[in-house]
Amino acid sequence: MNERTRIGVERLSDVPSLTDGERLGLITNYTGALPDLGRNIEALLASGVPLTALFGPEHGLHGTAQAGASETGARDPESGLPLYDTYQRSGRDLDELVASSGVDCLLFDIQDIGTRFYTYVWTMYDLMVTAARLDLRFVVLDRPNPITGRNPEGPFLDAAYSSFVGRHSIPIRHGLTAGELARYLNRTAVPDDAGRPADLDVVTMSGWQRSMHIDDTGLPWVMPSVNIPTPDTALVYPGTGLFEGTNLSEGRGTTRPFELIGAPYVDGRWAGALNERELPGARFRDVRFTPTFHKHAHELVRGVQVYITDRFQFRPVHTAVVMLHTLAQLYPGDFGWREPTAGGSRAYFIDLLWGSGTLRATIDAGDDPEQTELAGSPRPASPAAWAGDDVLLYHE
Repeated sequence: MNERTRIGVERLSDVPSLTDGERLGLITNYTGALPDLGRNIEALLASGVPLTALFGPEHGLHGTAQAGASETGARDPESGLPLYDTYQRSGRDLDELVASSGVDCLLFDIQDIGTRFYTYVWTMYDLMVTAARLDLRFVVLDRPNPITGRNPEGPFLDAAYSSFVGRHSIPIRHGLTAGELARYLNRTAVPDDAGRPADLDVVTMSGWQRSMHIDDTGLPWVMPSVNIPTPDTALVYPGTGLFEGTNLSEGRGTTRPFELIGAPYVDGRWAGALNERELPGARFRDVRFTPTFHKHAHELVRGVQVYITDRFQFRPVHTAVVMLHTLAQLYPGDFGWREPTAGGSRAYFIDLLWGSGTLRATIDAGDDPEQTELAGSPRPASPAAWAGDDVLLYHE
């Protein structure tokens, strides 16, 4: 076991020049915990970092809000600092919000989970664009990718399907830390949206290697949202998160969201069919459950629980694509996609999650994804293979 990983917020004192600004704003939430489980806010204030404002993402500063929501409140009750809600704000609206705070530098310290459609990285991106427009410095206090810095998987985003679950073209499982992703986006996307790149710095970690899962780091697991309770949830999420775009429950309203998948029309054949496929690193248990909210709330459903038997062999996106295909084959009259919402995006949500319409078209056509390029669509050999070696801050 290597010495414990030291995260960026712990190392900020090593580079005091990054806190030369008079008014610093911290983009964070409850995942900004230190190894002793104290909050980054108090730790930074105690070390003399001149924080003057806080900015919260989806789920809010304290993590009490469900998906698609944030918290209310003008101040953080513990620190007394003014609190600005950034969720669903972008462009000039976000520029005006940040400008009204009076900060001259933004710090980002939120735990990401390595998946394109997890929104924390797009909060980071939108605020990087704002920082570039307002001529503010932007500093990422880096944290581990909890599902390793390896094994990118899934398609790149088609620009026509850009949304808050994917602003720009990266794989579904990207294999980067937040700091590395910021470097990549600052080179490839921020100049187009802001007219120039942001003045970006990354406070790197020490003692982190790309092969590490979160429990290899010696750091405590703080669930990144109310529906990502365990490291196993984080690892299945790049795949089973796609079920948010279907008429099945993805396990919200249970104690195992994204590991439990089911619907009233499913029977025991699904688990058997999946286990016959012998997917790498995965087994499936036939289950019944009753979600307490969200899809099929208070309704008995049947489905599967995804078990990771080998986390180094497990391919979450590939696994989920096979799960979807098998469902469509077994229950052709019942399986379906979540319809576009009235007044919202005209795209199917599955298309926004996948990054194009190809997954839906392939499943609807009845084509076996394992016999097409879709199942790995594409699967870069490494993060360096798609992002560029110069983006990487950590090497084996």
